[in-house]
Amino acid sequence: MTIKRDPSVAFIAAFVLVSFADIAGILFDMPLLQQVAKPLLMPVLLVWILTFSSPLPHKRLLICGLLFSWLGDIALMLEKYHALLFIAGLLCFLITHAFCISYFFKQRSPAPSLLKKYPLLVLIVLAYGTGLVLFLLPKLGDLTIPVIVYATLICTMLLCSLHIFYKVNRASAILYVCGAVFFVLSDSLLAINKFYQPFAGAGVGIMLTYCAAQFCIVKAFTVQRLSTS
Repeated sequence: MTIKRDPSVAFIAAFVLVSFADIAGILFDMPLLQQVAKPLLMPVLLVWILTFSSPLPHKRLLICGLLFSWLGDIALMLEKYHALLFIAGLLCFLITHAFCISYFFKQRSPAPSLLKKYPLLVLIVLAYGTGLVLFLLPKLGDLTIPVIVYATLICTMLLCSLHIFYKVNRASAILYVCGAVFFVLSDSLLAINKFYQPFAGAGVGIMLTYCAAQFCIVKAFTVQRLSTS
């Protein structure tokens, strides 16, 4: 009897290994380890997605989102060499969130929207985004408009993940929402550390939540794909 092995296990293990290598590079101040590990994060997830000959439409939107995340990772890793690379990284992740929003909107189903059932969720997300921007506003300077645009887009992505909660299988729904929440947390930590005041453990916190966000979204896709096979 032959035992089929789930290829996802190998990709999960590879992603966890690379993630912890990057975080260890931050924690123990090993820039070379970071420079090797960080550019490998998104390629591992990309190959994982590409191994699925998925019947789900719109997979390309997630692939494009991961590609722009990879470009954003590179830009933010190199921002110490030129200030404009931070703006480039911001723009790349702005595009990433736009692709995620588009992907969520493409999930068609007659099932009701979670946001229609619980409209208070909209107010909570909007209150959080508005509060964060107001908190950072005195420190933003010339980046006020870009940060407001970015905060609007990331909150929109979170709302879209909540919108489709009943439109995909439950496991995928939970993972999509977790991914969006982790993205909001990661970007919030990044913004506070960058614009308000650097704080201890910021780099580790940012990368932990960022890696968790990307993993949850890709894992959600694979679970959704398998449920339709």
